[in-house]
Amino acid sequence: MGRTSEAMMFDSDVLIWCLCGDPVAGRVVNTESERATSIVSLIELLQGAGSPAQLKVARDFVRKLELRLLPVTEAISYKAVSLIEKHAPSAGLQLGDALIAATALEHDETLVIGNIRHFRAIPGLKIKPFRHSGVH
Repeated sequence: MGRTSEAMMFDSDVLIWCLCGDPVAGRVVNTESERATSIVSLIELLQGAGSPAQLKVARDFVRKLELRLLPVTEAISYKAVSLIEKHAPSAGLQLGDALIAATALEHDETLVIGNIRHFRAIPGLKIKPFRHSGVH
C-alpha cells in the first residue's frame, strides 16, 4: 500500500511547540497529511505535563492531531542499540533520541526535529530541520 506523500514523523520538541501555540510549529504539523510520532515522543510530551489538567490537554492534543503512534518494536530496539554503540560516544546520542531515530529509520519516515545535533551523523536518517518562532 503506497503513500501519496512523504510521511513525516514529529519529534517531541516540535509537538511541544505546537501544543504551546507556536504558529510555525502549528503550520508545520497541520500542513502534513501523513503525520506520525514515536511512542517515545508521546511519553516525553506527557512527562512534561506539570499537572493532571496539563496531562489531559496533552493527551487531547495528540488525539486531535490524529498522529499515527509508532511503537517500539524488537527491530527498533536492536537498531537503537546499534545507534548508541556508534553515536553515543561521539555525538552524545541518548536513549530516547536513539529510539526515535531507529523508529524513523525502521518506518522510512522523515524526522521533523528542532535539535538535529545528535542526529546529523546517522546514515540514512531523513531529517527536516524545524525552527520555532519563539511565539506562544
